[in-house]
Amino acid sequence: MGRLWDKWMGTKYPAAGIKPLPTTELREVLLALNGPDVRFRVRHAFSKEKADLVADYRVPELDLTVKIRMRMVPSSREVRVLEEQWGKLSHEYSGKQYGRGGGTRFARQWQIQKDADGRRHLVETFRFSSRETTDPLRDTVLAAGWTWRGVLRKL
Repeated sequence: MGRLWDKWMGTKYPAAGIKPLPTTELREVLLALNGPDVRFRVRHAFSKEKADLVADYRVPELDLTVKIRMRMVPSSREVRVLEEQWGKLSHEYSGKQYGRGGGTRFARQWQIQKDADGRRHLVETFRFSSRETTDPLRDTVLAAGWTWRGVLRKL
């Protein structure tokens, strides 16, 4: 049951032989992911968020806000992660919704345009994948020798 549960929860373990970084260095490495070429922003968590670090991002085209809360547990060398979403989470319901837990979200928008010959073709105008945020965070944690553990309940 352990492996199936880990897969369902999104738990990933570091490769064998990687020496774990201290907690302070892991925090610095995660904060260093901030930059102009990334969609998200990693920051220190507020006390009410009950986490160590938070990665925030907004997707205005989808009216979507996502917050990834990360709590570091030095005794077991794991980062517990809770992903929360606000906005239009399904096409079946037009109002704002709240969701919690892992999962990959994809979105694309297309537009019909005419080329120089007058023929119509589809042109992709927008592309989004939640993996653009979770993959760099998860890969950084694993490279630091820590376990990435998804949780469904509050941290």
